[in-house]
This record gives sequence, structure tokens and C-alpha cells, in this order.
Amino acid sequence: MKLPMNATITSIVIISLTLLFGVSCTSEKEENAEKKAGRSLNFTENVTFLNSSDNKISTIRVAVADDQEKRNQGLMDVNELPSDAGMLFIFPEEEPLSFYMANTPLPLDIMFVNSDSVIVRIHHNTAPFNSKQLLSEAPAKFVVETNGGYAISNDIREGHKIRF
Repeated sequence: MKLPMNATITSIVIISLTLLFGVSCTSEKEENAEKKAGRSLNFTENVTFLNSSDNKISTIRVAVADDQEKRNQGLMDVNELPSDAGMLFIFPEEEPLSFYMANTPLPLDIMFVNSDSVIVRIHHNTAPFNSKQLLSEAPAKFVVETNGGYAISNDIREGHKIRF
């Protein structure tokens, strides 16, 4: 049985829309899964925290942000951070620094470190997605970010040092 021309065109349109909608839903599902998974990091270096007697407190694996693009991105869109991991930011000059948590879904400890490797300021358990500026309050050349609560649980304090 042959369908009239209008019925054939209608069938083609319906099949095309069905295929298009199916592809569109798949792409949207993949995009949502990617957003949920977030950005993943490559932990290539270690940072060791030292107490005031230069004794080792703990060591974490870090992703290194040593250029402007990596520093700008930081831990934004990272939804999971292993408990023994973080990020080390390296700046070209020692100067007062400022960070914020916009687009960062995890609470973090942010530790500002001067060129002598001394931690000069710690912001504990920072609020996710917050645009409030977190200041170093002293010149810093490095910043270490860890999961929120890491500094307190490992008794890391201002005046302690890092090595990497």
C-alpha cells in the first residue's frame, strides 16, 4: 500500500524529529554527567608541611598551577579532591595575594606562603561558591589549597613551613 505524499512527508518529519530529539537528549545527558564529574587534576608533585622545628607534619600530592591560565582556573569546577591531595600555586613575584571561591564547589583550606616557604596566612574551611576576597595579609609567593579542615586536622599553623 502506498502512502499519500503528505503522509510520507509527515512520517519523514516525525522520524527526523525523533532522531534529533534522541541525539539532543543524549548530548544533554553527557553534558550533565560531565558537569557532575567536574574537572579532574593531574597530581604531579608533593608538598610537605613542616612544623616550627622543621619536622615533617604531613605530605600531600598536588597539581601545580604555575602559569596565569592554571592559576586563574585553580580548583574551580573540581567536585572531588582526594584527602591527600591539593593544589600548589606558584607566582612569579612575592606580593600580597587575594583568592576567592567563585565556581569552586568544595570547601578549602587556603594557605598563603612567602618566598621563605613560611605559611603567613591560613583561611580555614572556606565557603564554596563565595566571591568574598580572601587576602594573604602579607606578601606571598605560593598558595597551597587542600580540602577544608586539612590544616586543623593535621595541626598546620601559620608560621609552619612547606617544602616541595
